[in-house]
Amino acid sequence: MDSIEKLAEYFKEFPGIGERQAKRFVYFLMSRNLGYSESLSKMIMDLRKEIGQCKECFRFFLLNKNQTGICEICANPNIDLTTLMIIEKDSDLESVKKSRVYNGRYFILGGLIPIVEKNTPSRVHLNELKDKIKREAKNGLKEIIMAFSLSPQGEHTDSYLREQLESITEPLKIKISSLGRGLSTGTELEYSDNDTLKNALRNRQ
Repeated sequence: MDSIEKLAEYFKEFPGIGERQAKRFVYFLMSRNLGYSESLSKMIMDLRKEIGQCKECFRFFLLNKNQTGICEICANPNIDLTTLMIIEKDSDLESVKKSRVYNGRYFILGGLIPIVEKNTPSRVHLNELKDKIKREAKNGLKEIIMAFSLSPQGEHTDSYLREQLESITEPLKIKISSLGRGLSTGTELEYSDNDTLKNALRNRQ
Protein backbone atom coordinates (compact mmCIF):
# COMPACT_ATOMS: atom_id res chain seq x y z
CA MET A 1 0.00 0.00 0.00
CA ASP A 2 1.54 3.31 -1.11
CA SER A 3 1.30 6.68 0.67
CA ILE A 4 -1.74 7.80 -1.35
CA GLU A 5 -3.71 4.69 -0.40
CA LYS A 6 -2.62 4.88 3.24
CA LEU A 7 -3.81 8.48 3.59
CA ALA A 8 -7.03 7.68 1.72
CA GLU A 9 -7.73 4.94 4.27
CA TYR A 10 -7.58 7.57 7.05
CA PHE A 11 -9.98 9.86 5.18
CA LYS A 12 -12.41 6.95 4.65
CA GLU A 13 -12.83 6.83 8.44
CA PHE A 14 -14.47 10.29 8.30
CA PRO A 15 -18.33 10.16 8.52
CA GLY A 16 -19.96 9.86 5.11
CA ILE A 17 -16.69 9.65 3.16
CA GLY A 18 -16.31 6.87 0.60
CA GLU A 19 -13.29 5.68 -1.35
CA ARG A 20 -13.65 8.17 -4.22
CA GLN A 21 -14.01 11.17 -1.94
CA ALA A 22 -11.10 10.00 0.18
CA LYS A 23 -8.88 9.84 -2.90
CA ARG A 24 -10.03 13.32 -3.94
CA PHE A 25 -8.92 14.69 -0.57
CA VAL A 26 -5.48 13.13 -1.02
CA TYR A 27 -5.04 14.50 -4.55
CA PHE A 28 -6.26 17.91 -3.39
CA LEU A 29 -3.57 18.00 -0.69
CA MET A 30 -0.95 16.96 -3.24
CA SER A 31 -2.02 19.83 -5.53
CA ARG A 32 -1.46 22.43 -2.81
CA ASN A 33 1.91 23.82 -1.83
CA LEU A 34 3.92 22.41 1.06
CA GLY A 35 2.99 25.34 3.31
CA TYR A 36 -0.70 24.38 3.09
CA SER A 37 -0.03 20.83 4.26
CA GLU A 38 2.22 22.05 7.06
CA SER A 39 -0.40 24.56 8.26
CA LEU A 40 -3.08 21.88 8.18
CA SER A 41 -0.90 19.51 10.20
CA LYS A 42 -0.18 22.23 12.76
CA MET A 43 -3.87 23.11 13.11
CA ILE A 44 -4.74 19.47 13.74
CA MET A 45 -2.05 19.21 16.42
CA ASP A 46 -3.14 22.52 18.01
CA LEU A 47 -6.73 21.28 18.03
CA ARG A 48 -5.73 18.25 20.08
CA LYS A 49 -3.92 20.50 22.58
CA GLU A 50 -6.59 23.19 22.90
CA ILE A 51 -9.74 21.05 22.92
CA GLY A 52 -10.80 18.83 25.80
CA GLN A 53 -13.75 16.53 26.45
CA CYS A 54 -16.11 17.52 29.25
CA LYS A 55 -16.06 14.95 32.03
CA GLU A 56 -19.74 15.61 32.72
CA CYS A 57 -21.39 15.54 29.27
CA PHE A 58 -18.55 14.28 27.00
CA ARG A 59 -18.81 17.33 24.76
CA PHE A 60 -15.64 18.60 23.09
CA PHE A 61 -14.88 22.17 24.20
CA LEU A 62 -12.16 24.80 24.24
CA LEU A 63 -10.12 24.28 27.38
CA ASN A 64 -10.36 27.19 29.81
CA LYS A 65 -7.62 28.67 31.94
CA ASN A 66 -8.58 26.92 35.16
CA GLN A 67 -8.62 23.50 33.47
CA THR A 68 -11.60 22.22 35.43
CA GLY A 69 -12.45 19.66 32.77
CA ILE A 70 -16.05 20.91 32.65
CA CYS A 71 -17.49 22.77 29.64
CA GLU A 72 -19.29 26.11 29.87
CA ILE A 73 -22.72 24.51 29.43
CA CYS A 74 -22.31 22.16 32.40
CA ALA A 75 -20.76 24.96 34.45
CA ASN A 76 -23.63 27.38 33.74
CA PRO A 77 -25.38 28.14 37.08
CA ASN A 78 -28.59 29.14 35.25
CA ILE A 79 -29.06 25.83 33.46
CA ASP A 80 -32.30 23.86 33.95
CA LEU A 81 -31.35 20.95 36.24
CA THR A 82 -34.67 19.14 35.78
CA THR A 83 -33.97 17.93 32.22
CA LEU A 84 -31.19 15.89 30.61
CA MET A 85 -31.01 15.48 26.84
CA ILE A 86 -29.19 12.45 25.47
CA ILE A 87 -27.80 12.97 21.98
CA GLU A 88 -25.53 11.09 19.60
CA LYS A 89 -22.74 13.57 18.84
CA ASP A 90 -21.40 17.12 19.24
CA SER A 91 -22.88 18.41 15.98
CA ASP A 92 -26.36 17.39 17.20
CA LEU A 93 -25.78 19.36 20.41
CA GLU A 94 -24.84 22.44 18.39
CA SER A 95 -28.05 22.14 16.32
CA VAL A 96 -30.23 21.92 19.44
CA LYS A 97 -28.33 24.77 21.06
CA LYS A 98 -28.96 27.04 18.04
CA SER A 99 -32.71 26.40 18.28
CA ARG A 100 -32.70 28.22 21.67
CA VAL A 101 -35.69 26.22 22.88
CA TYR A 102 -33.83 23.98 25.33
CA ASN A 103 -31.93 25.11 28.43
CA GLY A 104 -31.22 21.87 30.26
CA ARG A 105 -28.25 19.55 30.61
CA TYR A 106 -26.83 17.41 27.79
CA PHE A 107 -25.14 14.04 27.56
CA ILE A 108 -23.34 12.90 24.40
CA LEU A 109 -23.72 9.17 23.98
CA GLY A 110 -20.85 8.91 21.51
CA GLY A 111 -22.77 7.20 18.70
CA LEU A 112 -25.88 5.23 17.87
CA ILE A 113 -26.25 1.60 18.84
CA PRO A 114 -26.25 -0.81 15.87
CA ILE A 115 -29.26 -3.10 15.66
CA VAL A 116 -26.91 -6.08 15.85
CA GLU A 117 -24.44 -5.31 18.65
CA LYS A 118 -22.80 -7.62 21.16
CA ASN A 119 -20.61 -5.21 23.11
CA THR A 120 -22.65 -2.02 23.46
CA PRO A 121 -21.05 -0.56 26.64
CA SER A 122 -17.67 -0.36 24.89
CA ARG A 123 -19.16 1.44 21.87
CA VAL A 124 -21.01 4.22 23.71
CA HIS A 125 -20.91 5.97 27.12
CA LEU A 126 -23.60 3.77 28.62
CA ASN A 127 -22.11 3.18 32.06
CA GLU A 128 -21.18 6.84 32.35
CA LEU A 129 -24.76 7.77 31.45
CA LYS A 130 -26.14 5.62 34.24
CA ASP A 131 -23.78 7.27 36.73
CA LYS A 132 -24.73 10.70 35.39
CA ILE A 133 -28.45 10.07 35.91
CA LYS A 134 -27.89 8.91 39.48
CA ARG A 135 -25.90 12.08 40.24
CA GLU A 136 -28.36 14.43 38.55
CA ALA A 137 -31.31 12.84 40.34
CA LYS A 138 -29.92 14.35 43.53
CA ASN A 139 -29.96 17.77 41.84
CA GLY A 140 -33.63 17.56 40.83
CA LEU A 141 -33.58 15.68 37.50
CA LYS A 142 -37.18 14.97 36.44
CA GLU A 143 -37.02 14.16 32.72
CA ILE A 144 -34.63 12.48 30.28
CA ILE A 145 -35.10 13.45 26.62
CA MET A 146 -33.96 10.97 23.97
CA ALA A 147 -32.91 13.12 21.00
CA PHE A 148 -31.77 10.83 18.21
CA SER A 149 -32.19 10.93 14.44
CA LEU A 150 -35.40 9.25 13.25
CA SER A 151 -33.71 6.32 11.52
CA PRO A 152 -33.87 2.58 12.28
CA GLN A 153 -30.61 2.85 14.23
CA GLY A 154 -31.82 5.92 16.10
CA GLU A 155 -35.09 4.22 17.02
CA HIS A 156 -33.18 1.14 18.18
CA THR A 157 -30.90 3.30 20.33
CA ASP A 158 -33.94 4.94 21.92
CA SER A 159 -35.54 1.57 22.74
CA TYR A 160 -32.30 0.03 24.00
CA LEU A 161 -31.56 2.93 26.36
CA ARG A 162 -35.09 2.93 27.75
CA GLU A 163 -34.67 -0.74 28.60
CA GLN A 164 -31.24 -0.20 30.16
CA LEU A 165 -32.28 2.84 32.20
CA GLU A 166 -35.62 1.55 33.44
CA SER A 167 -34.22 0.08 36.67
CA ILE A 168 -32.74 3.51 37.52
CA THR A 169 -35.45 5.90 36.33
CA GLU A 170 -38.55 4.10 37.64
CA PRO A 171 -37.59 4.10 41.35
CA LEU A 172 -36.50 7.74 41.02
CA LYS A 173 -39.70 8.65 39.11
CA ILE A 174 -37.75 10.20 36.23
CA LYS A 175 -39.76 10.52 33.02
CA ILE A 176 -38.21 9.40 29.71
CA SER A 177 -39.46 11.17 26.58
CA SER A 178 -38.45 11.18 22.90
CA LEU A 179 -38.50 13.96 20.31
CA GLY A 180 -41.90 14.45 18.70
CA ARG A 181 -42.69 14.06 15.04
CA GLY A 182 -41.61 17.54 14.12
CA LEU A 183 -38.79 15.50 12.58
CA SER A 184 -39.54 13.46 9.48
CA THR A 185 -38.58 9.80 9.49
CA GLY A 186 -35.01 9.42 8.26
CA THR A 187 -34.05 12.97 9.28
CA GLU A 188 -30.57 13.53 10.70
CA LEU A 189 -30.80 15.71 13.81
CA GLU A 190 -27.60 17.53 12.81
CA TYR A 191 -29.22 18.91 9.61
CA SER A 192 -32.62 19.87 11.04
CA ASP A 193 -33.59 23.55 10.95
CA ASN A 194 -34.46 25.53 14.07
CA ASP A 195 -38.25 25.44 13.60
CA THR A 196 -38.24 21.67 13.09
CA LEU A 197 -36.19 21.18 16.25
CA LYS A 198 -38.47 23.48 18.23
CA ASN A 199 -41.54 21.50 17.17
CA ALA A 200 -39.82 18.19 17.92
CA LEU A 201 -38.92 19.37 21.42
CA ARG A 202 -42.34 20.84 22.15
CA ASN A 203 -44.09 17.70 20.91
CA ARG A 204 -41.87 15.20 22.70
CA GLN A 205 -43.65 12.25 24.25
